[in-house]
Amino acid sequence: MDVNVAAAAACAIAGLGVGLTASIAFRWSEREQNRAAGGGSSRRNGNAAVLSSPLQEPALPPGVDTVLSVLRSCAIVLGDGDEVVKASSAAYSMGLVRGGAVAVEPMLALARATRRDGEIRQVELDVPRPGVQRSGEPLSVSVRVAPLGSRLVLVLVEDLTERRRIEAVRRDFVANVSHELKTPVGALSLLSEAVADASDDPEAVQRFAGRMQIEATRLASLVQEIIDLSRVQDDRLLMDPEPVPVDELIAEAMDRCRQQAAAKQIHIAAGGIAGLYIHGDRGQLAAALGNLVENAVNYSPPRTRVAIATRRIASAAAIGEADGELIEISVTDQGIGISEKDRERIFERFYRVDPARSRATGGTGLGLSIVKHVAASHGGTVSVWSVEGQGSTFTVRLPAGQHPAPSSGPAPVETATTPPLPAPEARS
Repeated sequence: MDVNVAAAAACAIAGLGVGLTASIAFRWSEREQNRAAGGGSSRRNGNAAVLSSPLQEPALPPGVDTVLSVLRSCAIVLGDGDEVVKASSAAYSMGLVRGGAVAVEPMLALARATRRDGEIRQVELDVPRPGVQRSGEPLSVSVRVAPLGSRLVLVLVEDLTERRRIEAVRRDFVANVSHELKTPVGALSLLSEAVADASDDPEAVQRFAGRMQIEATRLASLVQEIIDLSRVQDDRLLMDPEPVPVDELIAEAMDRCRQQAAAKQIHIAAGGIAGLYIHGDRGQLAAALGNLVENAVNYSPPRTRVAIATRRIASAAAIGEADGELIEISVTDQGIGISEKDRERIFERFYRVDPARSRATGGTGLGLSIVKHVAASHGGTVSVWSVEGQGSTFTVRLPAGQHPAPSSGPAPVETATTPPLPAPEARS
């Protein structure tokens, strides 16, 4: 029995020794394999770094990467072979870099010249728009090229397209205002001379005085619309709006155009939901709605109707309102209508569909532009539906306002006994 125990103990000791030996050998082998793999990988990575460093991605000077990441301009760093070492996302979105290379040849020529002589260069270029917009108007950019270290070249590109557009709009606005002001001012000057020459003819003096009054009214209207436009053209949302009753806005717009409508036997009818409110600036809203009704009257033939309709619609908070409700005001006429090409431009400043008719009615071409900016500043939109020979419908959608505290309230607007003209959805 003792012999068997001794033999079992000897076998156990031998097995333990073999196991320890195998474990140590396995551990040593695994460590050697890892060391060899790591060394090989390091050697391979080191070789790749050595090969790629001078050709693909030279090291940037310290701090340059951080500076480029905070620049507003789009940045491109080029290596010795004109390869793109680093480029901001704006460089790709503007189409300046494609496939790891600069896609604008004049920009690349500037970089090569700077690499040769080390001089800083700055020019302005027109580059094609990226993607599907390449056939459109080119981008205006300012390009500044400077050496970065001994082998790299830094290209900074600033997009000037929007700035150029604003400058062009400003120049056109000043030119148009000057032209529009010269017409009534020149007419007043000539009429005053005619009055002075006809001082002994009372009938002529009275006739010229009437014309002077018309031109003075036109001049005052133009100046007032320029002031109104200057107040709303930045499209900033109102900081302190107040509840404005829609019924009062409609009544004011109807009173503003009552004489012109009566002279042409045009019936102005109002209908829809009463008691609606809009949060905004009462003066701006009254001017916008008045311009729409006045245009409808001026561009409608005699013995027709102009309809003003209001309703409340849901918009799923499309323009920022918590309850997502909009107030829709539509002004529909039975006038000459607007062609498709004119519908794209009628909200531009001083643009007239029919210049001859506009001058005959005293139109300045600023009314619809004011409507567009007023709608934008109130967080809303304006749209137009029109068919030549059938008429037009201008629709303003604005965020619904809350009713003020209960009070006597405004008198309801007078509505027509006949229903208003159908909305654009029903007529189209």
